[in-house]
Amino acid sequence: MFRHPSAPLRAASEGREAPSVAPRTLLAAITVASVLSLAALSAVPAGAAPVPGGDDPARAGATSALGGPGSGRTGVAPGPGERGPGAPVGNPLPPGAKTFGESIRLASLKGHLRRLQEIADANGDNRAAATPGYDASFDYVAGKLRAAGYRVTSQEFKISFFRETAVPVLKRIRPARAYVPGTDFRTMTYSGSGNVTAPVQGVDLVLPPSRTVESTSGCEASDFSRFVRGNIALIQRGTCSFQDKVERAQAAGASGVIIFNEGQAGTGIADRRALFGGSVNTSSVRVPVVGATFATGEELAAPGARATLTVEAESAPDRRTRNLIADSPWGDPDRIVMLGAHLDSVMMGPGVNDNGSGTAGILETALATRSLRTKNRLRFAFWGAEELGLLGSKHYVAALPRPERAKIKLYLNFDMIASPNYVFGIYDGDSSGPVAGATPPPGSGQIEKLFQAYFEAVGEPYQDAEFSGRSDYGPFIAIGIPSGGLFTGAERLKSAEEAERFGGSAGVAYDKCYHQACDTIANINDRALEVNAGAIATTAFVYAFARDLPGTPGASGKPGDREGAGKSEPGSAGPGTGAGGLEAGHDHDHHGGLLK
Repeated sequence: MFRHPSAPLRAASEGREAPSVAPRTLLAAITVASVLSLAALSAVPAGAAPVPGGDDPARAGATSALGGPGSGRTGVAPGPGERGPGAPVGNPLPPGAKTFGESIRLASLKGHLRRLQEIADANGDNRAAATPGYDASFDYVAGKLRAAGYRVTSQEFKISFFRETAVPVLKRIRPARAYVPGTDFRTMTYSGSGNVTAPVQGVDLVLPPSRTVESTSGCEASDFSRFVRGNIALIQRGTCSFQDKVERAQAAGASGVIIFNEGQAGTGIADRRALFGGSVNTSSVRVPVVGATFATGEELAAPGARATLTVEAESAPDRRTRNLIADSPWGDPDRIVMLGAHLDSVMMGPGVNDNGSGTAGILETALATRSLRTKNRLRFAFWGAEELGLLGSKHYVAALPRPERAKIKLYLNFDMIASPNYVFGIYDGDSSGPVAGATPPPGSGQIEKLFQAYFEAVGEPYQDAEFSGRSDYGPFIAIGIPSGGLFTGAERLKSAEEAERFGGSAGVAYDKCYHQACDTIANINDRALEVNAGAIATTAFVYAFARDLPGTPGASGKPGDREGAGKSEPGSAGPGTGAGGLEAGHDHDHHGGLLK
């Protein structure tokens, strides 16, 4: 029986427990019922749907469940960003896949989130990398996976640890104004500590800003030739690194540094008016350093401005933390389907949405697939130190020998999948969306279309999420591994159009508790969590049994794909790998992100 993803929510609202239509005890029956149909995947492209009654998809005029001729429905006008060229319209998923996705229970997902909340509660209200809260989270996930029969490995690596020990302060003295952390300004990762009140002195500012990104504010020693020692340096973001700007400001005697956005209008990461996250070098920075919005910097650039700037932080260059990698005992070890989510939170909160939600989604998928004798090997990764700049996933990819890289045929990433004011975002693997990001490796468009097929099947709207490489899929696309994933939004504001399509509140952040202490279990949208967890399980199920995977030489994109023209096999870095933008921060501006 079809169970709409919102059914448990309706039951809960009526004060009764939601029924489980397909609990895990029935998964063997689901698998047996669909195994003959799934066997057909060995004879058709990945995601192709055998026609009911056993007809050959080619004879029936259909190419695939992922779009193209024979899609079964025409004349549907897509909403802006809702469906790209070649997106699935009306096609079924391979038999058994949606049923498997519907077997993921909201109660089980929430059980994992409650445990992560309890761990944070017992460990200083966070689960940040290299802390007891992270170690306890690691042990919980590892215990679940080992009990389910997975081969669990711990990959240790060194990080430069950073945390704020108090809420930062930025206040203009006259006229008085207190700026809001996380809205108007943000401490840069590896900032020094300090509490200063001093005149604010602009350094080679261009106001109003130029039409293009070209500011050299603070990039040259001569910019500080008239700088007054002891003042707070106000520097415009531009063409050189934050580290260069801060080192020159320190050398000139600045007591603190405010780097504000350059000011050019744009969308997504191209908007140089918005707040950004950034990073400097822990070994050399001794003064407080914050990043700020263009509006904040423009106000502080007024003649005679004085401000108070306070940062209290702790840095340690030689802490160690871990990635958790879990391999299924089944499937071809030379054909790996990999799913990942970061396990760490920020220091400021328990991180139940960011990223307990992604953790719960792939953990429950792993538990649901434990008994499936799959064609391909499933691998699940729980990354450490993502919030410090993708450090865990970067370490993992860098440590992989070239032959091991080539075995990973695709990577799926899940970071924030239950935002309270959510949208259903699918990484734009075919570059059909309005905002350009990193170049998707060939095959990424196929992954996007499979996710689209799921959302079509359950009757949910979706839209492109920028394929930027600024979450844990970044290191994978940098070596040419096809990638995809889901994202429900972070600190940016939901548009009126999005509110009409997805519900929720226009003009309000997708997650108003992003990177804050209020990112608790109360910050989870159950509907978004359940729908996205179903998508994760469905996609894992399809690729676990597919003959042709996006990362295999025989796989090809479907009509309508606009993937990168440069071809490169997984394990190689070449044209079209999407390496550009990897150092430019994250999809949702985690600490440790932008370097310039």
